[in-house]
Amino acid sequence: MSPPRSAFGASPQGAAPAARQRRFRGALGAIPAGLNLRARARAWFHNRLRRSDTLTLTQRNVYILPTRPGWMLALTLLLLLVASINYQLNLGYLLTFLLAGSALVGMHVCHNNLRGLTLHLHPPEPVHAHQAVVLEVRLSSERRRARHGIGLGVLPEDGGAPALAWADVPAQGSADLQLAWQPPARGLHKLPALSAMTLFPLGTFRVWTVWRPAAQALVYPTPEEHPPPLPPGEPLSGGAGSARVQATGEYDGVRAYRRGDPMKAVVWKKAAQAFASGRDELVSRDALSSQRQRLWLDLNQCGGTGLEGRVSRLTAWVLMADRLELDYGLRLPGREIAPDQGPVHRNQCLEALALC
Repeated sequence: MSPPRSAFGASPQGAAPAARQRRFRGALGAIPAGLNLRARARAWFHNRLRRSDTLTLTQRNVYILPTRPGWMLALTLLLLLVASINYQLNLGYLLTFLLAGSALVGMHVCHNNLRGLTLHLHPPEPVHAHQAVVLEVRLSSERRRARHGIGLGVLPEDGGAPALAWADVPAQGSADLQLAWQPPARGLHKLPALSAMTLFPLGTFRVWTVWRPAAQALVYPTPEEHPPPLPPGEPLSGGAGSARVQATGEYDGVRAYRRGDPMKAVVWKKAAQAFASGRDELVSRDALSSQRQRLWLDLNQCGGTGLEGRVSRLTAWVLMADRLELDYGLRLPGREIAPDQGPVHRNQCLEALALC
């Protein structure tokens, strides 16, 4: 009796089909319900693609099909061939095969125009909700010939035609393209699928690829348009109390400018008002006053209607405190960020608000 297939390292009979069925069911399970057949097929195809921020186009991930003008050219060539055979037109044969040969050469040139190109996505910068995420893509080519008419765009969710940005890639060089994508809401979002295509040189064939970047876009909450003033700071142990907050959201712990004070300690808004009124007066923030209080931005005590309203108000307060160069902390359910200041601290607070 011959040994089973598993003895030679192969799968037992029925194991491989079962594994393929499980992978197929897993891919279908990742597709949202309620989509039509075409949308489900497109989602299944996209789920099979591996996410990567750098993609090199080869014959394995580049596709080609005739365009509508290409089908019309094929029909015209067929009619010319039938007429030439029927009437025995030698010039008709010459014209038919000349056009057919040009179409075939154009097909290979069109395919080679995209194949071998390398696409690299730079990580997108965080934006606030209702703002477009800018996707910067670099197209690089090592070929000694230039590539013409390369289009790149974001594939819409409804399966429509993408809005393409076009560029020519020089020989052994690179070109940069910028795409805009509107995220749905605040939070951390996976980037949508991108498509690169070309119709060069005749437009009778369409060569394209589908690319799923691995980078993610961080979307901060939208700041409240007219937020209330900053809350009063909590007094530290041993302090004399907290500094008061004016209606404009500025602490009034200021004093007259002293020689040697750092420039960032000068209240330039008050200085501008003094210069406008003809007075040459400068004021600085009182460091001792600021050391007697600590500003905390608390989600449960900021007011506002609903979670999104409170998050929007805290976002505006974070931006306001950062603009005033104040030390501030952030309190969220299950997380607390110690008081600090600077761009790194601001981005940390905004990220926490985006993901809360």
